[in-house]
Amino acid sequence: MTSLFIKSIKFLVGGAFIVVLLIALYGSVRGVIKEPPAETAEHAMHKHPEELKLASDGPFGKFDRAQLQRGFLVYKDVCSTCHSLNLVSFRNLKDLGYSEAEVKKIAKDWGTKQPVFDEKGGTWGERDNVPSDRFPKVYYPGTGTPPDLSLITKARHDGAAYVHSLLTGYDKKPSAEALAKFPEFAKTPDGMHFNPYFANLNIAMPPPLTQDGQVQYSDGTRATVDQMSKDVSAFLVWTAEPTLETRRQAGFAVLGFLIFAAFLTYGAYRSVWAGVKH
Repeated sequence: MTSLFIKSIKFLVGGAFIVVLLIALYGSVRGVIKEPPAETAEHAMHKHPEELKLASDGPFGKFDRAQLQRGFLVYKDVCSTCHSLNLVSFRNLKDLGYSEAEVKKIAKDWGTKQPVFDEKGGTWGERDNVPSDRFPKVYYPGTGTPPDLSLITKARHDGAAYVHSLLTGYDKKPSAEALAKFPEFAKTPDGMHFNPYFANLNIAMPPPLTQDGQVQYSDGTRATVDQMSKDVSAFLVWTAEPTLETRRQAGFAVLGFLIFAAFLTYGAYRSVWAGVKH
């Protein structure tokens, strides 16, 4: 009798809990339908990244080495003064087609040198970079350090498309309809730059790609702002996953082995149980 009473209490408590949840859910849904949340400026003006097709897209995609080299030049000449690439070593550039001598020269000529520390951990000097070094960090004491770009295409939704859209989105202004709703965005705050692809619309980074020919390509490709943006976006896809091609090849090899093993297993099954009646 006592056991039955305890079970009844449990069912009543559980049922009451479910009823309370349903009432709360009904109230929330009813409130959203009757009084939907006010549209924010970010929602009205924010744009989704434009589609960007790269040679590395898709399961069979491969890196375009020529494009990656162009993208590296854009990073070196434009982006490296502010943004680090600290998860990539200079010697990794050999994967892009650079020779060992070229990698050594790139490392030695790099603008930011490697700090040299004393026994107490203090810095007492600098030395040239060598191929085994990672790209040195960029510091801005007191003003904040811009984000490292090593994994930026992994850290942002839409990856390379986001980077490309952000770099080319500075000239896009809010529509007249959006400004009528949010007149405070008619004037961009001092030290900020309007960019509809950035999360809160105003970004502290000035437009890095400002004119065609800002970088000199050696392969004859015309260095338009759009082309430079695409190239550096492709390069940052590579920095985020330099072993992309190897990983895909290994995946296809494993998949092929599993399919072959499945056929072997089925053949063994038919052979072993061929004379057995069910």
